[in-house]
Amino acid sequence: MTSLIETPSSADLQSFDDAEAAVAQLQNLYTEATTFLSDRFSEAVKGGVPDRRYRAFYPEIRVTTTSFGQIDSRLSFGHVAEPGRYSTTVTRPDLFANYLRQQIDLLIKNHGITVEVGPSTTPIPLHFAMGVGAEVAVPQEGVLSFTLRDVFDVPDLSTTNDAIVNGYEFVHEDGSGPLAPFTAQRIDYSLARLQHYTATAAEHFQNYVLFTNYQFYVDEFIAFARAALADPDSGYTSFVAPGNQVITDPDGVIETLPKPPQMPTYHLTCAKGAGITLVNIGVGPSNAKTATDHIAVLRPHAWLMLGHCAGLRNTQSLGDFVLAHAYLREDHVLDDDLPIWVPIPALAEIQIALEHAVEEVSELTGYDLKRIMRTGTVATIDNRNWELRDQSGPVQRLSQSRAIALDMESATIAANGFRFRVPYGTLLCVSDKPLHGELKLPGMASAFYTTQVQRHLKIGIRAMESLRETPLERIHSRKLRSFTETAFL
Repeated sequence: MTSLIETPSSADLQSFDDAEAAVAQLQNLYTEATTFLSDRFSEAVKGGVPDRRYRAFYPEIRVTTTSFGQIDSRLSFGHVAEPGRYSTTVTRPDLFANYLRQQIDLLIKNHGITVEVGPSTTPIPLHFAMGVGAEVAVPQEGVLSFTLRDVFDVPDLSTTNDAIVNGYEFVHEDGSGPLAPFTAQRIDYSLARLQHYTATAAEHFQNYVLFTNYQFYVDEFIAFARAALADPDSGYTSFVAPGNQVITDPDGVIETLPKPPQMPTYHLTCAKGAGITLVNIGVGPSNAKTATDHIAVLRPHAWLMLGHCAGLRNTQSLGDFVLAHAYLREDHVLDDDLPIWVPIPALAEIQIALEHAVEEVSELTGYDLKRIMRTGTVATIDNRNWELRDQSGPVQRLSQSRAIALDMESATIAANGFRFRVPYGTLLCVSDKPLHGELKLPGMASAFYTTQVQRHLKIGIRAMESLRETPLERIHSRKLRSFTETAFL
């Protein structure tokens, strides 16, 4: 193998004072780079052992600010904290076009500067350049007549970490600060994982995400989607099921996949991604972390947990709602990324949207609403069979925390929302009361699911539709931003 490296024709940094033009150049550079790698790989597969290395680079955005000029303090994004050089690598500018235009435009207007666009020094791994669903797949090591890593770049864990969002004072190798919360390769990794776990492409994900852990909610979501497609005034345009099955006809057929994905995901789409995505994450904090780790790179505007919980108070009844305003984190899956001493605050905009949705659907208001809903601390644990342990310790902690409900996912989803700066919330439904002898038994569960799931899901959807009407600068609360933040949302 020679030391010769072949790359696409190099392009210089170009300055832009127009976001649309800057995004167009990002798309040109990315297409050129990925086409180069794809073509060279196809040639290498057919032509034997290559005599050189092939390399192409992610495009990047760079800005330089020299002033501490006052920025509108009401905004939580769209500006940098202090003068300096900032940069970010970019992937899939076609997928993120609207997001990039918005973020770049805010930078230009808020700081009165131009942005520079050009190739970065970060190679694009071949696997990500080929993309999910490419006609030619990248095979496992040993299948080819040459060693893949000798000829093409492969994923590099050193650039796929969460050092930026975790607040580790990340600085790029050239000394520039981060402009966005994720590097390009970190995003590419998650885009591939999303396809794997959900069996739907990233293009279908909407900006408002509901998480659940029961198939019952999926069935109701499909029914709601069909009704919405039948209503020309709903604003919804299509429904996407696992396997990237897209229907626009309310009577369209949705086939069951022979190999269902781990986290079946469904998308009720609107223009500009303003629809609703429902993810059945299954049971447990590990699944909740996995799903949110990857969906976060899509920069959704809100995510909510709709699930069942154990009611911890004698005054609660099966079917009552719990609106979480605090979280007791005993799930442990995020302890290394977000220390347990970090508080997870309730977000006023989300809480108000959820409470109003409960009022609207239940037709109860004010003091009467207390009959069916309580606000309070939700405890999340990592042991589904916690009831089988000695109760003195767990029950004492639950009582001291003033917890009113217990589940296995809510605190994880809220904590990862806090970590990733994605607005979050939780509305649970009491399905059992283990401390009071009302365990979740088959007969009780059947009656509960029949009467409550439809109403619960409707509340979640209505809350999301309400948030969709709320300006982004209000949804993306400053409570989610630290001392020094990236300019990009």
